[in-house]
Amino acid sequence: MEKNDSQAKEKVSKNDYKKAYRIFKFIKPYSFFFVASFLFMLLSSATTMLIPYLFGQLFSLSDPSSAAEPSFFGSTKSVMAAIFIVFAIQAIFSFFRIYFSSLLTENSLYDIRQSVFNRLIYSPIQFFNTNKVGEISSRIATDINMLQDTFNTTIAEFVRQFIIILIGLAALFYFSPELSLIMLGVVPLVAIIGVFFGRYIKRLSKEAQDQAAHSNVVIEESLSGIAVVKAFTNEWLEVNRYAFATENVKQLSIKGAIWKGVFVSFIIFSMFGAIVFIIWRGLTLLPTGELMSFILYTVFLAASIGSMPELWAKIQKAIGATENLMELLDNETEQSPEVEISERFKGHIEFENVHFSYPSRKDIDVLKGVSFKVEAGKTIALVGTSGAGKSTVTALLLQFYKPDNGVILFDGKSADQIDLKTIRSQMAIVPQDVFLFGGTIKDNIDYGRPGASDNAIIEAAKNANAWEFIDRFPDGLNTIVGDRGVQLSGGQKQRIAIARALLNDPAILILDEATSSLDSVSEQLVQQGLEKLMEGRTSIVIAHRLATVKHADEILVMEHGLIKEKGTHDQLISQQGLYEKLSKLQLAH
Repeated sequence: MEKNDSQAKEKVSKNDYKKAYRIFKFIKPYSFFFVASFLFMLLSSATTMLIPYLFGQLFSLSDPSSAAEPSFFGSTKSVMAAIFIVFAIQAIFSFFRIYFSSLLTENSLYDIRQSVFNRLIYSPIQFFNTNKVGEISSRIATDINMLQDTFNTTIAEFVRQFIIILIGLAALFYFSPELSLIMLGVVPLVAIIGVFFGRYIKRLSKEAQDQAAHSNVVIEESLSGIAVVKAFTNEWLEVNRYAFATENVKQLSIKGAIWKGVFVSFIIFSMFGAIVFIIWRGLTLLPTGELMSFILYTVFLAASIGSMPELWAKIQKAIGATENLMELLDNETEQSPEVEISERFKGHIEFENVHFSYPSRKDIDVLKGVSFKVEAGKTIALVGTSGAGKSTVTALLLQFYKPDNGVILFDGKSADQIDLKTIRSQMAIVPQDVFLFGGTIKDNIDYGRPGASDNAIIEAAKNANAWEFIDRFPDGLNTIVGDRGVQLSGGQKQRIAIARALLNDPAILILDEATSSLDSVSEQLVQQGLEKLMEGRTSIVIAHRLATVKHADEILVMEHGLIKEKGTHDQLISQQGLYEKLSKLQLAH
C-alpha cells in the first residue's frame, strides 16, 4: 500500500508543473544571477568538451604514421600547454558558475523561507488544529533542502549534461557520421538499461535494510521484555520470530547480490564490448588521433546520457516539493494591513446569543445561544464541568474563531468591525499550561511588549511576585529557561507569564485555570501576582476550583454550552442549584 502511495506521489501532472512554475516569482528578482550562472555553465560545458579534441590532437602528433590532416598545433608540448590552459579556464568558469548559482539559490530560498513562515505564523488556529506542527516543520525543512539541492546542483547538472550531449553529438557526427550511428545504436541503450538495473538493485537493498531494521525491533522487544518472555517460557517463540526476520534479510541480500553480479557483468561485457566494437570499426574509418577523440566523446556522451534519468527523477521530486510549498503559500491567513492602535479599549464585553461549533466538528454545538455582559473593570468567572464551553468562550474572545451565529461586542462595537490586531493587542492571557520560549527570562517577559526597558521588565516581575526568585539566580534576567521553560518550576513559570501580561498592560485579561496545578505556597504567590494584574482591568477567569472565584463580581455557571446560572458566590450558593452541587462535591474531596 505504501509503495503505491509513494509511486502515486512521484507522478507529476500538468497542474503540478503550473504550480511549480510559480517558484520563478522568487527567482525573478535575481535574474542577473540566473543569467550569469547560465552563461558560465555554458562556457564551462563548452571548454570541457574541448578536452577530447585536444587529446585526439596529442595522439595525432605522437603518431608519425597518422594520416590525419596537419594539426593547428606544432608539437605535443603546445597541445599539453593548451590542455592545461583549457583546464585553468574551465576551473575559472566553474567557480563563477557555482558562485552565481549559489547567490541565486540562497537569495531565492531566503525569500521562500520568509514567505512560507510569514504565511504559517499568520495562519488561523484552525489550520494548526488540522495539521500537525511537527509534520509541517519537517515537511518544510525537507522541501526547502530538496529545493536547495535542486537549484544548486541538480538543475545546473541537468542543463550541463544536456549541453554536453548536444556538443558531443555534433562532434561525433563531425568526425564520422557512420561510426556515430553505430555508437548511438549501442552506447545510449546500454547506459539506459544500466540505470534501470541500478534502480532495481537499489530497491532490493532498501527492502533488505527495512527487514534488518525489523529484525532489530525483535531483539529490542525481546530483551526489553525479557522478564515477560521468561515468565511465559516463550524463549523459543522469540528465537523463531528472530529467525524468520533474519531469514528474510538473508534471502533479500542474496537476491540483491545476484542481481548486482548480473549488473556488473552486464556493464563490463556491454560497455567494454561496445567500446571495443567501436574501436574496431573506427580503425578502418578514422586516423588514430580522431579515433581517440571519438572514443572520449563517446565516453562523455554515455556518462551524460546515463546520468539524465536520475537527474530528471530528482527534478520531478523537487516539483513535488515546490507544489507542497505553494500549497502552504495559498493558505488563508489572518494578516491584515498594519494599523495604528490609537484607542485603548475600556473593557466592556458583550456576547449576544452566540452559537458556535468547531470547524472540524460541525455536528456538535459547543455554545448554544450564550449571552452575557461584562462591565469595564469587572471580574467575571466561568465555572462548570469539563466540556461545558468555558475555554471556547475565551477562544472566541481572542477571535481564534468566529461565531456561527450571534455577535461579540467590545465597547459596544461588533468584533467584525474592529481590526483583528487591535482586538488581540488589548488582551493578555495567563493559561494553565504556560508556554515559555527557550531563551532567557528577560526574553519571555519582554514578549509582552517587545523592546521594553529593563526597568519596565523588572517592575513587571516585581508586581508579579517573580523578582524574588529571578534575583536569586546568578544570571538574573539573563537566566536561560530551557526548552518550554523546563529549568523552572510550575509556580515560577506562572509568575513569569503574569509578568509578561503585566508588561503588555492589557485592557482585558483572560485567566485560564492559572493556579490549578500549583502547590499551596506557589498558588498563594501566583494569586497575589494575579490580584495585582487584575486591578483596573476587565478579567475573565476560568476555574475548576470554586474557592479561587469567590470574590468575582459575577459567576457564570455553564453546562452543555449554555449558561445555567449567574450571580455572585453567595447568591449561587443560596439558590441550591448546579453551582451549589459543584461546591459540595469539591468540599467532599
